[in-house]
Amino acid sequence: MASPSHGLKPLRIAALFHARRLVRKGGVAAKKFLPKNAKASSVVFWMVIGFLFMPLFVLILYSFNKSRSGEWTGFSLTWYAKLFFDSPDLWKAFENSLIIALSSATMATILGTLAAVGTARYSFKLKSYVATMSFIPMILPEIVVGVSLLVFFAGIGLNLGLVSVWIAHTTFNIPFVYLLVSARLEESDPTVIEAARDLGATEIQTLFRVVIPMALPGVASAFLTAVTLSLEDFVITFFVSGPGATTLPLYIYSMIRFGVSPVVNALSAVMVAGTVLLVFPLRNFLKVFASH
Repeated sequence: MASPSHGLKPLRIAALFHARRLVRKGGVAAKKFLPKNAKASSVVFWMVIGFLFMPLFVLILYSFNKSRSGEWTGFSLTWYAKLFFDSPDLWKAFENSLIIALSSATMATILGTLAAVGTARYSFKLKSYVATMSFIPMILPEIVVGVSLLVFFAGIGLNLGLVSVWIAHTTFNIPFVYLLVSARLEESDPTVIEAARDLGATEIQTLFRVVIPMALPGVASAFLTAVTLSLEDFVITFFVSGPGATTLPLYIYSMIRFGVSPVVNALSAVMVAGTVLLVFPLRNFLKVFASH
């Protein structure tokens, strides 16, 4: 069951790694500010990281278990064979999740980025109100958001399906995109924008040639966060989905009545491997882009 706080856990972990890297780069000068029990803090840090990722390692390990029980009975690729050749309904649910995640994240990234640029660069009467209201969807319980969207869709006569799920996911992703892109814009140098205007750049040229490139690392991070939040969401999707709109979390939930198959473990392992292969090249790209 997803929640905004759970969705932000990767951001907190990334912040810890970034802080650790900065301390290491500081060398001797940084050591002066380190507490005497820095080694103990490091041990505690890695213990926490291990605690957070241990369930993931166990899940991947048991995807190679010959038995579907909780006991290890031997190494086998049976569940991977069933995943790729005998699980059409599971792949259909995964396809729905992927379509909704990518499309809703794209729309939320566009709208959230434009909102962040608007509040960062322009002054208007309701600016503080917009900035404050953007955080409300992140702190509301998901069940409240799900029921509200269900009542809204029923009121306008919209049939529940992939479209309603897409609208719901786009709605709850926009505040997260707005937060991340706004943070990136606040760190950027405003004199670069002023220089572009002094050189005769129009608003559109300044937006696409100066502002958006400066905010690109934040935009990419916001897009990936939106994709993650959409893929893992269950509560809101449960209320606004309809026939033919079963996503992966809903499909796994329906399997609980008959016992979760290790095929789900195999799919999770494949998704983890795909995420790692995607994130590391993107991380290096953002590091190179940010350095320029």
